[in-house]
Amino acid sequence: MGFLQRPVVVTADINLNVVALTAVGLLSRLWQLAYPRAVVFDEVYYGQYISFYMKRIFFLDSSGPPFGHMLLALGGYIGGFDGNFLWNRIGAEYSSNVPVWCLRLLPALAGALSVPMAYQIVWELGFSPCAAMGAALLVLIENALVTQSRLMLLESVLIFFDLLAVLSYLKFFNSQKHRYGRRGVSSPAGNSLSSQLTALLCPRPFSLSWWFWLTLTGMACSCAVGVKYVGVFTYLLVLGVAAVHAWHLIGDQTLSNVCVLCHLLARAVALLVIPAATYLLFFYVHLALLCRSGPHDQIMSSAFQASLEGGLARITQGQPLEVAYGSQVTLKNAFGKPVPCWLHSHQSTYPVIYESGRGSSHQQQVTCYPFKDVNNWWIIKDPRRHQLVVNNPPRPVRHGDIVQLVHGMTTRFLNTHDVAAPLSPHSQEVSCYVDYNISMPAQNLWRLDIVNRESDAEVWKTILSEVRFVHVNTSAILKLSGAHLPDWGFRQLEVVGEKLSRGYHESTVWNVEEHRYGKSQEQKERELELHSPTESDISRNLSFMARFSELQWRMLTVRSDDSEHKYSSTPLDWVMLDTNIAYWLHPRTSAQIHLLGNIVIWASASLATMVYALLFLWYLLRRRRKVYDLPEDSWLRWVLAGALCAGGWAVNYLPFFLMEKTLFLYHYLPALTFQILLLPVVFEHISNHLCRSQLQRSLFGALVVAWFASACHVSNTLRPLTYGDRSLSPSELKALRWKDSWDILIRKY
Repeated sequence: MGFLQRPVVVTADINLNVVALTAVGLLSRLWQLAYPRAVVFDEVYYGQYISFYMKRIFFLDSSGPPFGHMLLALGGYIGGFDGNFLWNRIGAEYSSNVPVWCLRLLPALAGALSVPMAYQIVWELGFSPCAAMGAALLVLIENALVTQSRLMLLESVLIFFDLLAVLSYLKFFNSQKHRYGRRGVSSPAGNSLSSQLTALLCPRPFSLSWWFWLTLTGMACSCAVGVKYVGVFTYLLVLGVAAVHAWHLIGDQTLSNVCVLCHLLARAVALLVIPAATYLLFFYVHLALLCRSGPHDQIMSSAFQASLEGGLARITQGQPLEVAYGSQVTLKNAFGKPVPCWLHSHQSTYPVIYESGRGSSHQQQVTCYPFKDVNNWWIIKDPRRHQLVVNNPPRPVRHGDIVQLVHGMTTRFLNTHDVAAPLSPHSQEVSCYVDYNISMPAQNLWRLDIVNRESDAEVWKTILSEVRFVHVNTSAILKLSGAHLPDWGFRQLEVVGEKLSRGYHESTVWNVEEHRYGKSQEQKERELELHSPTESDISRNLSFMARFSELQWRMLTVRSDDSEHKYSSTPLDWVMLDTNIAYWLHPRTSAQIHLLGNIVIWASASLATMVYALLFLWYLLRRRRKVYDLPEDSWLRWVLAGALCAGGWAVNYLPFFLMEKTLFLYHYLPALTFQILLLPVVFEHISNHLCRSQLQRSLFGALVVAWFASACHVSNTLRPLTYGDRSLSPSELKALRWKDSWDILIRKY
């Protein structure tokens, strides 16, 4: 009990710079956050997803994983939002039940905390507090970053986790330096990166702090990917830097093989396993929350739809699991493009002569119909028997069995033959056979091929089995071509027999969605039976991994609307700020919000990136000639800063040149943030290593101060367009169109 005789003392090192930067960051992002109380630009899309979360309705957003949407929904939950608001128009006034401040809170907090994190990153890289302060202030006053973080949007959240991943890795990298001295005594600038690496290889590297920062690095990377897929670029950057450091670690002869293996395993777990598990956790929570049927159900498979409350689950609840001879089924195509649809037939026949002049069989049309309909029902028949009812006990259909498909309402058999399909002349026409007493016999035998079978004796299962129908006579496969038939086919989708199998494709795969055991042999009774509900009770629940795999695949493959937008731009437009976006216009005054960057910062950041690249190549060539312009610790610090800052800009910018999607200015903001971090690094390097005299350093310092003053002036000038909190006169609006005036001046002279 001796510890009770001594007072408990807690000491902490508080960096007042970080505290001050956090305070001003919060002030700049949270000030009048609920203004404007209207839907601003992409809030119209994210707001819909928040409403779905509040009502627990399933949705699919192909733009990214669910973590970012869940964070926005968390703000709505904190504010007591019930999800009742019609998100149908940009500029619409929010109703009183919408907690605007809470919905915008988390993006604003992420933007505010990015300011002190910028300071911490430059400090951890080993540069002076002055350079670190400069990076933080530039992030603080950059107008586009301020605008984007004050709205219900995800870019500020993505930037926050990008910076957190980089900062955490640097903290991990520098964590063992405290063994050599307190931070206040020995700064990173006073130690070489090689000694930092040696510190990491101390006899006791696996400290609590060491594990904390390494694990946080992996989790931050996973969060960045979970907000938007483009977060994977920063994740790959961190993995690359960590791999280089691990490579140096392997070559350290002072470590035993067991010690090296433990280091590598720790990094693999923290940077690979934990991010993967965290990513899965996002989807687990997402699917647990969204348990109800919604407007995006039809994009998913029948099995996925049946796992949701309401919708298909209500229709299919209690269906028999095993398909038997005599079963009445609806067959949904697994491809789901251009729209989800079901195998369908009706009384109408193919025209004798098509518009192209080709002839047809003039038999009953078979199509794929995108709506529930009684004509979607088919009966699975045993070719050796005449009955269309299920025996007692039922005889299940298995992989490889020969079956006939009888259309429920017309009792005609699914058929294909060597006649060209109406819109796909290289494929066979599929029809329901009509006996015209001519030399065209029925060819209505199909072999069942269960694609996802576990054995060759697999039983055909409702919803779960993915099947193909292979024509016995011609080996053609029943396929959805996706083409819309003309008016004579009621604009329904064409179904063909694919003669040449080109391997597995979802357009040839079908699954039973609705299913009942047929009991009526007479046609009139059977038609009544087709309209009646099922009575059996067999539960089928998809596992989490099955639902995750399907949802992830759909998110990656479903194409969003890539049409040209009024404010869309190209990556080349971003670097020199040749574009902007009008986010919001006040309906009665001239107050407005634009996504418009600070041209001084953007142009200087681009110039600093080029200067860094040229200096790096120059130093590299001279070092090859054994000329060392920089001390070893300065060189390693310069390389690491370039890898993380210039590399962060490159990996978050260059991939957009390869993307075939509609792009906007805000896609550049993560890359810009890394460029801003590089800017004071280049300034400090020029001052310390390229300015030869004290006079040169003083003059260069004065230029930097004047430059920063101009950046602050531009930021203040653009403030009305950043916050949109006051009306602008026509002369003020004209003055803000600096680029138009500049272009006119260039053309004039």
